[in-house]
Amino acid sequence: MSKLLNEKKPIYEQIRDWLADQIIDETLVEHDKVPSTNEIVTYFKVNHITVSKGVTELVEEGVLYKKRGVGMFVSEDARGKLLEKRREGFVEEYLKPLLEEAGKLDLSKSDIQKMIDMNRSEK
Repeated sequence: MSKLLNEKKPIYEQIRDWLADQIIDETLVEHDKVPSTNEIVTYFKVNHITVSKGVTELVEEGVLYKKRGVGMFVSEDARGKLLEKRREGFVEEYLKPLLEEAGKLDLSKSDIQKMIDMNRSEK
């Protein structure tokens, strides 16, 4: 299960995020069929209920939709919904901890901007 799992996050959230990442990076686009629950179970070697929970969250968020007897598909504007949700969480999850640590290290806004610019140019 080294393909995905880490100790910091529940497995179902990692499955959900794995599917969401494929939509965000446009590997999966609107109306594409997503891997079945059984395919995901086999690929990651995890419990069926765990996979179902992650997939169900995406259905409840309107990111995926079910076609009875056919499978799960990417909803219209799924990418937009996911981007909006992730942007909302960005400040709490990444920016505030970064600024808190920067304060402890006496880094100025200018110092942080230089670090960002240096790291962006490396990509």
